[in-house]
Amino acid sequence: MKITSLGLLAALILIGCSDNKKEGNLEITGNIKGLNKGTIYIQKVEDTTLVLMDSISISGDSYFSSTLQIDSPEMLYIFLDRGTSNTIDNNLPFFAEPGKMNIDTRLETFYAEAKITGSKNHDLFEEYKKVKSRFVNQEMELTSEKLNAFKNKTALPEDYQSKVDAVTKRKYLHAINFALTNKDYEIAPYIALAEIPDANVKYLDTIQKSMAPKVANSKYGKLLTSYVADLKKKD
Repeated sequence: MKITSLGLLAALILIGCSDNKKEGNLEITGNIKGLNKGTIYIQKVEDTTLVLMDSISISGDSYFSSTLQIDSPEMLYIFLDRGTSNTIDNNLPFFAEPGKMNIDTRLETFYAEAKITGSKNHDLFEEYKKVKSRFVNQEMELTSEKLNAFKNKTALPEDYQSKVDAVTKRKYLHAINFALTNKDYEIAPYIALAEIPDANVKYLDTIQKSMAPKVANSKYGKLLTSYVADLKKKD
């Protein structure tokens, strides 16, 4: 009878352990070098609101892991609560997709030096951001020129607005071409929705119609299809 009771106890412990084990199609591992204490929150956007998917407490060991379930590739966000201050450097977006992903970074440069592997969509996202940064820098230079003119009470060059329009046009064309070139990946509808939602509906419609079937059935693919349909109704 004693042996039976011990066996039953062991079985209950095993059942309890299996119940606590998280299941999902996305395994995330990572290391935030220099972080001794803090909390990592993994979030996603649902209906314009950030929703918590997982939280991980860090105490002494800077390595972390999480297992999540996602229906299709989508942008997720890691928020780092350092316990001291909240800055823009505490938020790290990453384009997740089913499989195994790894995130390596440092506490001091949490966002700037993050290396994220295991997602083709994220690789493409980084590629897109690299080119986009050139246009952002050009926009900042033009804004600085405008502020200096205001400060010094001098007139802007006659071609100032044409320069602004040219940079904006190149930025939009880059986003459109990038989405069309990468129509087989979920990054395509995401770029359309997140970067150029106010573009001419004909361009958004072209992106929507070019999506591969699996992309069209993804979270962002469905959102883009719905968004374009709404725009057409308004027209």
